[in-house]
Amino acid sequence: MPLTMTARSGALRWTATAGTDRGLRYPANFDVLHLSDHPPLVAVADGMGDGAGSAAAGSTAMATFVAAVGQAAGRPWPDVLRAAMALAQREVRVAGRQLAELTGCTLTALLVDGEQAWIAHIGDSRVYRWRDGLLELLTTDHTMAWLGVVHGWYSAGAPEAAAARYHLTRYVGHPAMPEPDLLNLAVRPGDTFVVCTDGIADQVSYQRLATVLAPEVPLDLAVSTLLDDARAAGGRDNATLVTVRFDR
Repeated sequence: MPLTMTARSGALRWTATAGTDRGLRYPANFDVLHLSDHPPLVAVADGMGDGAGSAAAGSTAMATFVAAVGQAAGRPWPDVLRAAMALAQREVRVAGRQLAELTGCTLTALLVDGEQAWIAHIGDSRVYRWRDGLLELLTTDHTMAWLGVVHGWYSAGAPEAAAARYHLTRYVGHPAMPEPDLLNLAVRPGDTFVVCTDGIADQVSYQRLATVLAPEVPLDLAVSTLLDDARAAGGRDNATLVTVRFDR
């Protein structure tokens, strides 16, 4: 059942609806989502693999990141988000030392401040924006598949691309503790943002996303529909998304 929250941010009202589905492949759901209004923050994390390391990474990263952002105390958001992600990196690395397996996850967050938004992103979860009839992908996948397709090493549908989807170049828990991408955006009435794991992005087409996220579709119906679409496409992964729509 989708979870919905409505709050004010400056002159705008934002409505956020979140949902997740285990899918058909894994025995458990290793995705983690967060939705809060103080500050207005949505985030998704996606564990790597289906073991204890995956579960520990997702839960540790999300809890650490959210707590750090909540204790910002008026500091500039870029500093807060970088520091929160760095702390999440350290805590996941600590958790990983207790486990004899890969301990890592993606983490992608959207923070709303008045009439602007900040995105903090590491891994291959995604943020899309629907505005004026156009659905745009705002984030970059930190995978070898992204690099390969962008630079023409292989086509998007090639077997090499499919295999390279599992080779992340940046993630939380990485030994090099890489930094996140940060993006600052103006927010307009009518904007709809979607923060999702690759269980949505890899199983639901761009055209379908654009259709379901149109402004005339209620957010709870959009979330339920996209989760059903991911399962109908094979349910090969946990699927999680948070939609955020702005109006006056």
